Amino acid sequence: MRKTILITGASSGIGKATAKLFQLRGWNVIASMRNPEIETELIELENVHIAKLDVLDLDSIHRTIEDGIQHFGNIDVLVNNAGYGAYGPLESFNRDNIIRQFNTNVIGLLDVTKMVLPHFRQNKKGIIINISSIGGKMTFPLGSLYHGTKFAVEGISEALSYEVEQFGGLVKIVEPGMISTDFAGRSMDFSNDESMIEYQQLVHLLMNALPVMSKNASHANIVAEIIYEAATDGKNQLRYIAGEDAKVLLASRQQYDDTIFIDGIKSQFGLNK
Repeated sequence: MRKTILITGASSGIGKATAKLFQLRGWNVIASMRNPEIETELIELENVHIAKLDVLDLDSIHRTIEDGIQHFGNIDVLVNNAGYGAYGPLESFNRDNIIRQFNTNVIGLLDVTKMVLPHFRQNKKGIIINISSIGGKMTFPLGSLYHGTKFAVEGISEALSYEVEQFGGLVKIVEPGMISTDFAGRSMDFSNDESMIEYQQLVHLLMNALPVMSKNASHANIVAEIIYEAATDGKNQLRYIAGEDAKVLLASRQQYDDTIFIDGIKSQFGLNK
């Protein structure tokens, strides 16, 4: 019997690559996105159900889950992938943008998960795969909002694992490094106020560092393979690292104390010059 996976944020990047990989390997796929009417690639694939889901819209979450179960009979794996990165000086963000960052990356993840849990609990199984980031274990300059959300995802996922274990479920965290698709494009929200002159050197250094860092970025397909591994390996393993840059940085974060590691990040951005 085919298994079914529900993926949020499947219109591009990691989400789309994951949808295509699971479909290729014989799964039913519920590929959810905010604007399904413009999707042209996934709609052509067999056993892929395109659904309109905005993690900020509770009705769309409920409708997608119910329609997905009706369409395929079951959901076996949930991938919470929808999200974006807000970068820039904290002072430059208005409160609405701050709330949107946390609502999308954290509250939306919780809402989708909470609505899937009764189905998993009834079936006494189910895997929740939350897409975190190396940014859930370490930080880059000007990422207080984004890193705050990913640190939250790490804590939520680890704590939730105790709960779902009571009925046979699993929670897994995938921690990618930089992705070559479009992190600096539509999945990144950058804010700045040039009148705040104290921050402008930092802003300048970050913008100069991004192209250099992107040379080591992984393709979304690499992350999709790790998600597939997490969904199918049968292991009670919580965290999965995706990408060579992620492996190097997280190993370094674990090896060194705060002062040494943060000094290394400063050096990488040219802040120690």
